Amino acid sequence: MRMATALSVVVLAAGGVGHAVVTGLDSDIDRIDPFKDMKNRPARGHGMNVLLVGTDGRDRLSRADKEKYRLGGAPCHCTDTVMIVHLSADRDRASVVSLPRDSYAETPEHTDRTTGERHGAHPVRLNAAYAEGGPQLTVRTVEKMTDVKIDHYLEVDFTSFMKTVDVLGGVRICTARPLRDPVTGLDLAAGTHDLKGGQALQYVRSRHIDGASDLGRVQRQQRFLAALIARATSSGVLLNPVRFRDVTRAVLGSVRADKGFGADELIGLGRAMRAFSPSSSEFTTVPIGNMSYPVQGIGSTLKWDGRKAGRLFRTLREDRPLAAHRVRSRVPRVEVAPQQIRVRVVNGTMTAGLGGQVDRALAGTGFRTTRVPVNAQDRSLRQTVVRYDPGWDRSAKSLAAALPGSGLQAVPGQGPVLEVVVGADFKEVRRVRADDPSQGEFEAVTGDQVICP
Repeated sequence: MRMATALSVVVLAAGGVGHAVVTGLDSDIDRIDPFKDMKNRPARGHGMNVLLVGTDGRDRLSRADKEKYRLGGAPCHCTDTVMIVHLSADRDRASVVSLPRDSYAETPEHTDRTTGERHGAHPVRLNAAYAEGGPQLTVRTVEKMTDVKIDHYLEVDFTSFMKTVDVLGGVRICTARPLRDPVTGLDLAAGTHDLKGGQALQYVRSRHIDGASDLGRVQRQQRFLAALIARATSSGVLLNPVRFRDVTRAVLGSVRADKGFGADELIGLGRAMRAFSPSSSEFTTVPIGNMSYPVQGIGSTLKWDGRKAGRLFRTLREDRPLAAHRVRSRVPRVEVAPQQIRVRVVNGTMTAGLGGQVDRALAGTGFRTTRVPVNAQDRSLRQTVVRYDPGWDRSAKSLAAALPGSGLQAVPGQGPVLEVVVGADFKEVRRVRADDPSQGEFEAVTGDQVICP
């Protein structure tokens, strides 16, 4: 969340801005040392890796803005979002990898910055590392999880996000369906919208639009970031030192960065990235192996797929693109990825073992089955039926697409777990994939694929 702000500060430097302009703004950045006394760090790869961290800074907003944009309650003093932005050595490409805030993580030994107590290594959700040990523990934890050496650290909050969007004149977002979240107050009709700061904040914060929760929100954040890059690179900001100065002045007052990320680095980066555009950026999320990994004392977490995540971060270290090749497939496209859909299988026939067969087949294509199929009281069902809570209708349609000939039955109050009642007409489970222009092994998309046409 709000990672668009920090990356925009990097991208906006790409306009050949004079040294005096940028140097004058350098003193506005709050400096921190997230790398102090760090030892046994990963080997440095090629290119530059920037850890972008979004923190909950609602205490810096006015009461009116808090009420208008549904930002009640106390800030959590934790990271809402963590992303690694890899800038290629030739500065022709930016690869953005989202690390979901609920990811299972293990912190290194550290001293709790609040209590002063010394802690040994222990499991946490990723966003809790900041609360316990601030930027330094966050960097150490991410490096331990990814084996990617972090070169620079940028931290932003709600204030810098809203200011950036407003000074740019808004960011254009397209949606094929209505987006409504009763928690954040987001209410967008299907179509194209120019979002200003507050409404943009609602868009990237929303996680109650559908059953996709945080992963759906991560996807919208990536789409917003691509749209913001498109806005910045097409609005004249990069080629106008005065506009560049106005934008950076509006946001740098609420940005924190490491001591090494200064004016000279921004200018050098800017000169190398003058041709940067949405097609130069690519976005993905670290592969998840277990969407509901229980941890005692913490609760449910997201457990990464170790094998796939290892290959992803090795690709970053080797400075190779994530979206290198298009994958052409006849696999049916669906709105919600199977990995985001929870399913319970019920055998509605007299065929012994059919429930287990369907459960295994769905799990094999990515659906999050309970792995404990049961028999229905009525064992004479002719047609396979997907039962679902109306709030998860998109997920239900995606599941039904994997079960040719199945029907849909809305069951108010059923909750987030969909139910497949297998009928006598069952023939197969077919593979489906999310309706996103995903590319390559890591399902990365380039920025020009997800912005408004």
